[in-house]
Amino acid sequence: RNPFAGPELEAGAKVQQATTPTPGTSRGSRETAGNRQEAGPQQGAKGPSASAAEGNPAPVSAPPAAPAPPITPASGAPPVSSPAAAANPPPLALSPLKVTTSSLRREGGRWQVVRQEVRVDASDVDLGEEEGLRLIQIPAGDFLMGSPATEPERSADEGPQHRVWLGSFLLGQTPVTQAQWGVVARWPKLELDLTPNPSSYKGARRPVEQVRWEQAMEFCRRLSQRTGLAFTLPSEAQWEYACRAGTTTPFAFGDTITPELANYHGDFPYANGPRGRWRGKTTDVASFPANGWGLHDMHGNVWEWCLDTWHGSYEGAPTDGSPWLTGTDSRKLLRGGSWYYLPRNCRSAYRGLNHPDYARNLVGFRVVCLPQGPSLIP
Repeated sequence: RNPFAGPELEAGAKVQQATTPTPGTSRGSRETAGNRQEAGPQQGAKGPSASAAEGNPAPVSAPPAAPAPPITPASGAPPVSSPAAAANPPPLALSPLKVTTSSLRREGGRWQVVRQEVRVDASDVDLGEEEGLRLIQIPAGDFLMGSPATEPERSADEGPQHRVWLGSFLLGQTPVTQAQWGVVARWPKLELDLTPNPSSYKGARRPVEQVRWEQAMEFCRRLSQRTGLAFTLPSEAQWEYACRAGTTTPFAFGDTITPELANYHGDFPYANGPRGRWRGKTTDVASFPANGWGLHDMHGNVWEWCLDTWHGSYEGAPTDGSPWLTGTDSRKLLRGGSWYYLPRNCRSAYRGLNHPDYARNLVGFRVVCLPQGPSLIP
């Protein structure tokens, strides 16, 4: 079989309807059907409420176990790869790829999903064992990072908005899958052992989850060593730039979102948007349309680790797309929301955080490849 063949789009796939929970607590507030709640993966302040025994995978019909008390993270995370390896990487062949993208529009008093095909440039990295990793070329450009004060249900830590300029880079078209993770986990250890099958919700094309930040970094180090390319986790700026794909709305699809377009807690609408099914678990990657730059699952499915250290605002943030690694806070950024969280947590600008040792069936990652040189590698 073709190791790079992606799964068929399955926006209408059958899923088991799960019991609606109250999806969490946040900064002193609780969500009910009639009031807002801020959720995110941070233990306590931004995490889901307890509903299952500690350490057990969450059943489809109930929310997952509450996050464990954070473990003291290891200090001094090593670099992803050496500048020497990144300075002269082998060339990556780019090929045109057609993908289906969607937008959500209000027509005749109803929300309509409008689909269209776009062409993007992609490159495939052969991992062996009939598995590949598809990368999408993200164009160079600039954007306004963060959310405006007028955006519904925004958080103060999404500001101040600031312009960021980025060079071109390559980003994983989807979160890393369990099949891809399994192949790399069997490669020789560099600094950490990797469990080949850590995920709670099993499936070769489902995103790998229950992965700590340090383990995601080990995955990137192994890719870098094997390929001679510069793989790492995306910076927070790279992630948001790629997620927005040229848009300025809360979601890449428009002013609101629907479970037809992403895997999140669909029982709760956003900004007078439509309700829908809550699937209660992860779904195969690329089951939903891509954004305008060909990336799948940027909203929902699993939270995605970023390289940056947490800062409570963008005051003093880099403006060149590089990761923000200074500061005394050991927590790391998480982006994109997940299958369990509210639509507000899946917005392009929403910022989650947790300790590097956090690992639950809500958290995965995707990789960035920096073929232009080592400038963005810590």
